[in-house]
Amino acid sequence: MLNLGILAHVDAGKTSLTERLLHAAGVIDEVGSVDEGNTQTDSLALERQRGITIKSAVVSFAIGGTTVNLIDTPGHPDFIAEVERVLSVLDGAVLVVSAVEGVQAQTRVLMRTLRRLGLPTLIFVNKIDRRGARYDGVLREITARLSPGAIAMGATTGLGTPAAAFTPFDGQADFATSLVDVLAAQEDEVLAAYVHDEDSLTWSRLRAELVAQTGRALAHPVFFGSAITGAGVRELMAGIEELLPAAQGDPEGPVSGTVFKVERGPAGEKVAYARMFGGTLRTRDRLSFGPGRAGKVTAISVFDGGTSARRQEVPAGRIARLWGLADVRIGDTVGHPHAGPRPGRAAPGPSGPEPHFAPPTLETVVVPRRPADRGALHLALTQLAEQDPLIDLRQDDLRQEVSVSLYGEVQKEVIQATLATDFGLDVTFRETTTICVERPRGTGAAVELIAVAPNPFLATVGLRVEPGPVGGGVRFRLEVELGSLPYAFMRTIEETVHETLKQGLHGWEVVDCVVTLTHSGYYARQSHAHGSFDKSMSSTAGDFRNLVPLVLMTALRRAGTTVYEPLHRFRLELPPDTLGPLLPVLAGLGAIPRTRLSSVVEGEIPAARVHGLEQRLPGLTRGEGVLECDFDRYEPVRGPVPERPRTDHNPLDRKEYLLHVVRRV
Repeated sequence: MLNLGILAHVDAGKTSLTERLLHAAGVIDEVGSVDEGNTQTDSLALERQRGITIKSAVVSFAIGGTTVNLIDTPGHPDFIAEVERVLSVLDGAVLVVSAVEGVQAQTRVLMRTLRRLGLPTLIFVNKIDRRGARYDGVLREITARLSPGAIAMGATTGLGTPAAAFTPFDGQADFATSLVDVLAAQEDEVLAAYVHDEDSLTWSRLRAELVAQTGRALAHPVFFGSAITGAGVRELMAGIEELLPAAQGDPEGPVSGTVFKVERGPAGEKVAYARMFGGTLRTRDRLSFGPGRAGKVTAISVFDGGTSARRQEVPAGRIARLWGLADVRIGDTVGHPHAGPRPGRAAPGPSGPEPHFAPPTLETVVVPRRPADRGALHLALTQLAEQDPLIDLRQDDLRQEVSVSLYGEVQKEVIQATLATDFGLDVTFRETTTICVERPRGTGAAVELIAVAPNPFLATVGLRVEPGPVGGGVRFRLEVELGSLPYAFMRTIEETVHETLKQGLHGWEVVDCVVTLTHSGYYARQSHAHGSFDKSMSSTAGDFRNLVPLVLMTALRRAGTTVYEPLHRFRLELPPDTLGPLLPVLAGLGAIPRTRLSSVVEGEIPAARVHGLEQRLPGLTRGEGVLECDFDRYEPVRGPVPERPRTDHNPLDRKEYLLHVVRRV
């Protein structure tokens, strides 16, 4: 069993390769076309209309004795969240590169992530039948920009013609020499054998070492071919079976799996896609998948022979669709938590798996054309957010508005079309803005004591806010004794701290800080003689929930915050004679060139200015400029500090806050 992902830059030919693999495996009789909108994996109407993959899709086929669950993923960077989820359930990947366009910006982002995760990866250079296809040039790009462990597995003939073909190397002396060079650079034993006993490096040993290093994501075999003509696809399939490691998992162990996709069925029911890592899950099993969340599995289907077939059980290693888990969310662990990081995966962080890609850095307000649709719009967006956890919703009750986070403008168009076709909602968007963050500048503390004015709540809370390590998120600590407060109140304080820090002094989320509970106190439960509970003399969770924002924001105001904006690193290839006119434009956009050659400029640019550079680049470079750009880090905002409208009751204004919360000043 092998769970395989196909990843690539947009238009490199992932979906076409999926079709060709299914045809070669005998699953389908005719190869579908992206242009004609009749492919197996692009099932959404919007995908067929636009000719791009938006949602990941799973199909299954067999190669010899290996059952492959193939996951076709989007290539457009606006839908990187789909790729984010799929990576956590893969055993291996095929990264597709175009023989004409070569290595693209998104290709580099994907390969960096695959190498960081240690995920075994083959590279397939597609479109060798197209005019302008290259062999040596693309190989050099792959080695220089993707991985020094890349090794060509064959040669091409008829390059750039419909008769283009791929011939695999099979023990030739030249191939063995180049294979030794790549393998010895990664493994000292191979290097020692090459230096001291070259005869011991037989072809079978080299092949076994290639399999081992590919499984450890050190070597990356490169195949050439064409998804349209089928050239090289059989050789790729043989490479998938031989070189990529099979799925691991004990079907007799405790049930454990990860949900990587959630969709709605015809009747509106939730259907969860889960990769099983351990145990055997059966229908009518009751599963837990989060704190306080559980459900009974009412139906199971697995992917088999290109279709989804109902089963009574699903063992470790397989991908299944599960019904009956009404409260399940993407990223949930079903059953028992994983014992530790799986091979090739990052270790889970304190709040779940570490993200593989940068978070979305843009947001916009969604506005219904008919004001009466506001309620339906919020419900529809909530359902979309269930299927895409990186769509972060912000509900502004004061202005009756909903904001969504974005990766780019294409994602905005897809959301608009999805709301129209699936929910019958006609919407527009306000101008896209950049999402900033706030970090504390110093240390601040505040405390409010029970029964001491001006505290109107039956609770004592003291908090200290101080800067934390960059990338560390928000950490909550205790300086009070564990038994000084009931657990329910302690939990309420921690949850409210995290919720309150979603809007800092300037309205942006506060990150990378440590919040310490320094004081606590409460009134124990009081009852009258006849046993009735008297809330006026007893502390409740609501007292702490209402008091924490006041104390926390006072402490944060004393600490002060700095607003940071997302900064992207860029690499710009352009004709040498256009460099002079382009430099003033880069300066005007706030870009800082770090490396400048005659035809290449590398540097940093604020995320808010990337779209402007993309729009102006073709005119400045005669359409020959190539821009690679991806998120790097957050930097303090230069110039006026941007303010984000608040969506809460504004604990920075005590009078306004108390009017809303307790209806008194």
